[in-house]
Amino acid sequence: MKLLVTGGAGYIGSAVAAQLVEAGHEVTVLDDLSTGHADAVPPGARFVEGSITDAAGVLDGVEGVLHFAAKSLVGESVQRPDLYWAHNLGGTLALLDAMRSAGVGRIVFSSTAATYGEPERSPIRETDPTRPTNPYGASKLAVDTALSAFAGMYGLAAVSLRYFNVGGAYTDRDGRVYRERHTVETHLIPNVLAVALGGREPVSVFGTDYPTPDGTCVRDYIHLADLAGAHLLALDACTPGEHRIYNLGSGTGFSVQEVLSVCREVTGHEIPSVVRERRAGDPAVLVASSEKIRDELGWKPEHPSVRDVVADAWAALTGRD
Repeated sequence: MKLLVTGGAGYIGSAVAAQLVEAGHEVTVLDDLSTGHADAVPPGARFVEGSITDAAGVLDGVEGVLHFAAKSLVGESVQRPDLYWAHNLGGTLALLDAMRSAGVGRIVFSSTAATYGEPERSPIRETDPTRPTNPYGASKLAVDTALSAFAGMYGLAAVSLRYFNVGGAYTDRDGRVYRERHTVETHLIPNVLAVALGGREPVSVFGTDYPTPDGTCVRDYIHLADLAGAHLLALDACTPGEHRIYNLGSGTGFSVQEVLSVCREVTGHEIPSVVRERRAGDPAVLVASSEKIRDELGWKPEHPSVRDVVADAWAALTGRD
């Protein structure tokens, strides 16, 4: 199948593009390199530097789109909501219009658990209320709404995958490694591992008085390889006139202190930490129910342990097996 991967030079998009190439698809990556890296584009994929608003020029003959290009920093979205609405929603609408004009009727969208906001229960199901608490989550939810409308009105075949916390690294069959390389890093595991490498101050633990077993926040971590594999299943599951939504997580929660302990064990470093006040809006527990994608598409994570996530991320950073 001839496919376009927007944002395919980024952390998740590049790993998905690599799996698509390995599966025998003809892949074009479109990325403006604002946060991605040209050297992350997998060998065998064609690379076009440009914005998603330029997609019309690369859709000839394309049969499906996997859409990762987005602004994704929660704090920045609060400071610059205009940027997030213009890029995440406006850019995606331009992409959908270009797809309609080119006769491309299939899309897999990289959505987020931020669409749910503060959950009423855990694990979170796709039928639970969506009440995003920041422009990032709101803009992603708006795209989900648009996809439903395009499916109903124009017969678009769409699948949205709502990620929880993604980590680890993916190594392709040729030994090429795809890992996190964010200029602004907000994720817990890479920030903790950066301390082990000696490049950061002690890890900040925001709150130890949550109603959880050890008092720290509990989150769901999914391995990059498992996440990427779900996109190939979603691509095959795209059905004209339908917009399906699936949560993606391991289904198991790990606390901040548990992640710290695993990182210390894996790296062999003490990794100092300091307790700070809670951050406003941090829910105590965020865990996904992935039953729907397991039942309907047969997806099953092969790396459900946070230790696998940490070990692969550490190996990718240090070049160790």
